[in-house]
Amino acid sequence: MSDEVLAAVAQAHRSEWAQVLATTAQLIRDLDLAEECTQDAFVQALEVWPQTGIPRNPGAWLTTTARNRARDLLRRDSVARRALPLLVPPESVTGPENERDDDRLRLIFTCSHPALAPDARAALTLRLVCGLSTPEVARAFLVQESTMAARITRAKKKISVAKIPYRVPSPEQLGDRVRVVLDVVHLIFSTGHTAPIGAELVRQDLIDSAIDLARLLHFLMPTDAEVSALLALFLLVDARRGARMSESGSLVLLPDQDRSLWDADMISEGTALLTDALRRRPPTRYAIEAALAAVHAEAPTWHDTDWSEIVSLYDVLLRLWPNPVVELNRAVAIGERDGPEAGLVALRPLLSEPALATYGYLSAARAEFLRRLQRWDESAEAYQEALALTDNGVERTFLSGRLADVRKR
Repeated sequence: MSDEVLAAVAQAHRSEWAQVLATTAQLIRDLDLAEECTQDAFVQALEVWPQTGIPRNPGAWLTTTARNRARDLLRRDSVARRALPLLVPPESVTGPENERDDDRLRLIFTCSHPALAPDARAALTLRLVCGLSTPEVARAFLVQESTMAARITRAKKKISVAKIPYRVPSPEQLGDRVRVVLDVVHLIFSTGHTAPIGAELVRQDLIDSAIDLARLLHFLMPTDAEVSALLALFLLVDARRGARMSESGSLVLLPDQDRSLWDADMISEGTALLTDALRRRPPTRYAIEAALAAVHAEAPTWHDTDWSEIVSLYDVLLRLWPNPVVELNRAVAIGERDGPEAGLVALRPLLSEPALATYGYLSAARAEFLRRLQRWDESAEAYQEALALTDNGVERTFLSGRLADVRKR
């Protein structure tokens, strides 16, 4: 099999998975069976494309193949009886906002239904909408693979038992339901921003999917401040993408990034969205996160960053959304404002936080502050710990380089 075919199938999986699964689910009304048919379509692509060539429209080929497989299965009476009760058929949505019929949006609202547990909503969306493997989803949630596999299975069963409808909510329900969807879309973006597993730092397909979904939600609810804030956050963070990697493919941390490579148009759009969101109601979680990104975007250099403002924003964010990772980021900001010793003091209480026990960024933050203090042996130990807790190849290379450097001292 040629590298060209393998690359084409991999690219199609990243860009077309959600659309193929969503349209197949609409036909078969069984998420498990739709996922099986979608997976079969990609397997067939690996078998057929080397002989026939890569199709002009891989997504259409995969969708047709998956739907044909689904129709074959539905012709079997036993399968049909099993499938029909599982998903309520989609309802048409009339009026000018017919973009609500977008297949991916329909799928994400199903995966984000309030009847599902919060952690199950995000996990199921990453698995079904984004096509992440179970190990990747497990890493995103910092849990064991077996735990995540059971969680996803229970979520699918819940959809079946509760007869969760496969549709976008009515306009009357949309406001309440969209809050859940925003959390899920945010997790998709976060997983793409730094891929939990693999050789690449970024899963740009996930980032693009999250931004597309955020734009679609903004189109549907243009006056919703939290939707605007989430889209602003994505744009302000993703504006840095061109500076996050060197030409040689190595990681470039924020202090060392060439800010001339940041996307000025994305920063401008994100800032305008944030300003509009802050005008409309008191700030919420995503507005504060976007404001944090905006402070970085406005600073011409790392040294010009207003760290006092950043610490204050983290204080607000902790009141709105108490979270150990937010506490970690606040501690890092204190270290930037007040020096590495103060940073270590702020990090110390987090060392006993169970939720951060396998979170490599805590060890990496300690290692960096210890390095600045020239406490070489302690820094090396912390870098080793961070390396053991990191699965992303680009980050591992960076940490290995830092570890080698402090060992030479």
